[in-house]
Amino acid sequence: MYCIKCGVELADSERKCPLCGTVVFNPELSRPDGRPPFPREKLPAPEKVNRSGVMFVVTMIFLLPVVTTLLCDWQLNGHIVWSGYAVGAIVLFYTLVVLPMWFRSPNPVIFVPVDFAVTALYLLYINCATGGHWFLSFALPLTAAACLILTAAIALLRYLRKGYLFIFGGTLILSGAYTVLLEFLLNLNFKLHSGFIWSFYPFSVSFILGMMLIVIGICRPLRDSLHKKFFL
Repeated sequence: MYCIKCGVELADSERKCPLCGTVVFNPELSRPDGRPPFPREKLPAPEKVNRSGVMFVVTMIFLLPVVTTLLCDWQLNGHIVWSGYAVGAIVLFYTLVVLPMWFRSPNPVIFVPVDFAVTALYLLYINCATGGHWFLSFALPLTAAACLILTAAIALLRYLRKGYLFIFGGTLILSGAYTVLLEFLLNLNFKLHSGFIWSFYPFSVSFILGMMLIVIGICRPLRDSLHKKFFL
């Protein structure tokens, strides 16, 4: 090994050239942490993606089929006939999927009611466009009930630090009751049956499972035993 400055021959263990004092770098020897022998390569910092710009482009992509559908329907029929259904579906999908992406940390307690509100408006449009009379007596109660159950469960899970078994148990029981409400409104509005036929089965299963979770939450020895046995 030779010195890169004066060319004198060096021993493998030399740290500096004994003649000119130039620091010797031997890649086969371990070096202590300190200043590197060569300057580090400065890589350009990655550019941050502009969230607003990306979401604007995505919004324009969704707006394109909306405008195209409306123009085609208007040109063919002279007024809005079928494009309202397609536009409503696109707006509903945008609200469910794309709208929360505008925010870094979307709050589901806020967006879930918004989603149900847009769903209710879409159902109202279908009801008016088809000349039906089922929105106020059928679609609105079901949508409102589902919104209340889901929003309450999400809010409790988000803001409470304990009692998850009670929340899941109560949600299961209410979900079973929701099927009873569904069959009741179907029979009331569309005269399918004179009594309850099928909703008893999902309600029974949901009630049993919900009560089981509630009992486990109340009985601490049982809860600890299940935790040790099943690692729950």
